[in-house]
Amino acid sequence: MKNNLLESARHIVIEGPIGVGKTSLAWCLAKYLDADLLLEQPEANPFLARFYQNPKRYALQTQLCFLFQRLDQMRGLAQPELFTRTVISDYLMEKELLFAELTLSDEEYPLYRQIYDRVSRQAVPAPDLVIYLQASPDVLIARVRKRGIEMERKISDDYLTRLGERYTRFFHDYMAAPVMVVNSERLNFVDDPNDFQLLIQRIETMRGPREYFNRGN
Repeated sequence: MKNNLLESARHIVIEGPIGVGKTSLAWCLAKYLDADLLLEQPEANPFLARFYQNPKRYALQTQLCFLFQRLDQMRGLAQPELFTRTVISDYLMEKELLFAELTLSDEEYPLYRQIYDRVSRQAVPAPDLVIYLQASPDVLIARVRKRGIEMERKISDDYLTRLGERYTRFFHDYMAAPVMVVNSERLNFVDDPNDFQLLIQRIETMRGPREYFNRGN
């Protein structure tokens, strides 16, 4: 039986660094809740593959493309009367600043921040729940290498490590929505239904704005 939070949530976000399993969990949760999916579309960003090959040259174009793509995707969430089903997404709008701080130069970031602040003023409200998936740098690197996506072959281990650290700092200060912090290293939500049910049970018993789920707790 779903708890009040899951029943009443209009927008649930799965977040975390590359390779942590955001999209896989989003699919599982959408099926469980009979919810709609709103997923990142990295393949639709024409600059992303070039960014992984030459980050300094293509960082700004990549970030701006993602910014406008996600604003278009989330436009409907700013008008809740237009949708009646829960929406599960695998990204937060605020992650754009996290990536921008990591990838843009000191000259590019102020320009990007001006654009972001101006176009995101009427962006989506905060989600009702964020599930933040964590994993160690070694695990993230191994997962990215294992899945073998062509454009990701150029991602350096150093970039994945720094990205994980940025996510940790970001969510340390994030207070806009309740957060379930999940150590995903020993969890497989796709292939092990017990792991998924354990997560649901932990969400059902959430009583505070931030709780933690580690396999074995």
